[in-house]
Amino acid sequence: MPSRTVVIGVDSSTQSTKAAVVDAATGEQLAVGRAPHVVTGENGARESDPEVWWRALGDAVAAGLKESGLPGRAVTGIAVAGQQHGLVVLDRAGRPLRPALLWNDTRSAPQAAQLTAALGGPGAWTARTGSVPVASITAGKWRWLREHDAASADAAAAVRLPHDFLTERLSGVAATDPGDASGTGWYSTATGSYDPALLDLLGLDAALLPTVAPTGAARIGSLTEAAADALGLEAGIAVAAGTGDNMSAAVGLGLGGAGLLDHPALSLGTSGTVFAASRARPASAALSGFAAADGTYLPLACTLNCTLAVDRIAALLGLHREDAAAGGDAVLLPYLDGERTPDLPDAAGLLTGLRHDTTPQQLLGAAYEGAVFTVLRALDELLRACGLDPDAPEVAARPLRLIGGGARGRLWVETVRRLSGRPLVLPGSVELVALGAAALAASAAGGGDPVALASSWADASTDRQFDPVERDMETWQRIGSVLERAAEPLLSSAP
Repeated sequence: MPSRTVVIGVDSSTQSTKAAVVDAATGEQLAVGRAPHVVTGENGARESDPEVWWRALGDAVAAGLKESGLPGRAVTGIAVAGQQHGLVVLDRAGRPLRPALLWNDTRSAPQAAQLTAALGGPGAWTARTGSVPVASITAGKWRWLREHDAASADAAAAVRLPHDFLTERLSGVAATDPGDASGTGWYSTATGSYDPALLDLLGLDAALLPTVAPTGAARIGSLTEAAADALGLEAGIAVAAGTGDNMSAAVGLGLGGAGLLDHPALSLGTSGTVFAASRARPASAALSGFAAADGTYLPLACTLNCTLAVDRIAALLGLHREDAAAGGDAVLLPYLDGERTPDLPDAAGLLTGLRHDTTPQQLLGAAYEGAVFTVLRALDELLRACGLDPDAPEVAARPLRLIGGGARGRLWVETVRRLSGRPLVLPGSVELVALGAAALAASAAGGGDPVALASSWADASTDRQFDPVERDMETWQRIGSVLERAAEPLLSSAP
């Protein structure tokens, strides 16, 4: 085999770690190693032991190298993209004091609402951070920890996001990037730094936080001897700052200043997410106005209930996930874990419109429709944040890039196509979060813009193209009417 120079891009998500071994010159994914995580909790709690992430990273890297047939010495750089918002508190030795609070832990919803009011409302937050606190945002989780586990908060010698924790384990350097930092609720996208007033409001010492690197591709250090021994790699290789998973997916898609701007992507996974890279700094209370990994912005909307919720409905009905039909008169809002967009953290699922002839397949189809409607509903707001009119024909004709595990499912693709009326592109590149992280690693190791690099790696001939179909406005309006009428009395308060 000819000599190759490779990098490793790590996707540390809610459920698992994936480590992509990528040819630094061509972007070819030579192998992807995988290892599972463990998530615990009920009644709104979602937690994981960060040490499990570290062990999973080692297992995934080992599996990827084994599958690739390459030695560890072929690797020149590594970067981690992690699930956003999670709260990790460490002792002075860098060990977790308790399980991490994950992004989909909704117990901090009351604290998020209190923080919103304390600063003067949604407008004040969007002006400073680009985002209004919801249960997912780290600031609310820190406030929750101070109220419910004060011993851990008081003992904390460091406060990290999931990807920060792993990057520090790799390099020995406490660093983050603007993209992931912008999801904390204490980083200002207006100033590009931690906000002292917000830190005071939270009672959070800036000394506990990592340094913010200029971009996710910045080389913040080198792989330590201890990390090299744990991963089977060479000490001294480049470690990039890394970023959040959504920011990394944007890089993998070639979205950014050196690539496509204001082109929306929709990710169908545990969560449903729509985002686009833009030069316009977003300021909409309906969106998360994140920074991107490359210096642009990443307006984003995220729903809690997507593929996992629909799979649960399928299991309750005893159906395979693909055994569904259009919902007919039935409307099913599958808000099984509360909801983030719209902000209904205490919501439960809602089913209405049953008839004598409603079939189980239609109920499952209604679950697909409810999940897709929820994420597409945020798409219009996303486009407006990019300075676009979502109803303009030229904007409606802009392809929607469909990614994530759901993009491999026929029913997901058909439902998005039918309810959006937009042309779809299913990128041929897989594991886009890990691929984006690999581009960050390659840039840290060899220089260059990561978005330009990822764009040069892309092979459009492998993309699947879907022409638009007539939009199903009858179903769209029926679901919208139910959500509008039910949100206040049925969805906005705990049972």
